[in-house]
Formats: sequence, structure tokens, C-alpha cells
Amino acid sequence: MFAQLLREDRVIINMKAKDKDSALQELLSVLNLKPEQEKLILEQLKKREAIGSTGVGKGVAIPHARSVVVDDVHLVVGVSKEGIDFQALDGKPVHLFFLLIAPPQDLGARYLITLGEIANVVRKIVSSKEYLNFENPRELVDYLLKIYREG
Repeated sequence: MFAQLLREDRVIINMKAKDKDSALQELLSVLNLKPEQEKLILEQLKKREAIGSTGVGKGVAIPHARSVVVDDVHLVVGVSKEGIDFQALDGKPVHLFFLLIAPPQDLGARYLITLGEIANVVRKIVSSKEYLNFENPRELVDYLLKIYREG
């Protein structure tokens, strides 16, 4: 699933956001949704963050939500070289974001499968921070796919 959802046009190499809310908005903007759809998903993401930060630590966040405004699973990857205060579990700034949005009814469990695959990729890349060195989306996509395929 991860490999199918990871697309160059859904990668932000140099995020401009400075805080959690603007980071979520910037990531969502890549999906080119209608303003009212984006607003609804943003509200759901904020509710999810209120339960507990999806900043999992070591510079990574995996914000995710289910929403009736989408009919398929969507993945957006963002990199912030400066880092963003995302109230991560370890208190450190977040540099790598994996935004995952899915419809409430996901018969193939693609949402959960993809979350697991993201977690596996993250475990392999957090120590090197190599993802901060890429200059364009294609390089980052190729790198993430290589890590993913190494299993």
C-alpha cells in the first residue's frame, strides 16, 4: 500500500510551516480539496491531535484521520529542514511528516496497513536523518521506496 500511495506530486521537500496547525494545513493543501473539505479534514486532524500528538518522536510525525470527504486513502509526505514544534512525544521538533487520510469505510484495511508500513519505514530511517538531504520530491520518493522494499 505504501508504495502505491507514495507519489512525487504529494511530497513537500521544504515545508514553510512554523507550527502544528500550519503544518497540517500545508500538508493538506497538496490534496487540492475544496476549501470546505479541507476545513473538515483539518478539524478531524486537530481532534486526533487533541487526544495525543502524532509526533511519534525522533523528528517524525504521522498525523492521520478518517473522513467522509474522501473516498480513497491519501498519503502526503513533508520535510521541514528547520523542524516544527508538533508537541512530539519526545519534545523535539518534527522534520518528517507522513499525513494519512482515509474514508471511514475502508474495506481492504488500507489505512491500517499503510500506517503499519509507515511505522516500519520510520524505524529504519530515523537515526540517519538522510531524508533531510534531498533537494526534490523524486529523490525522497526513491529513497523511501528503497527503504520500504528492503523490508
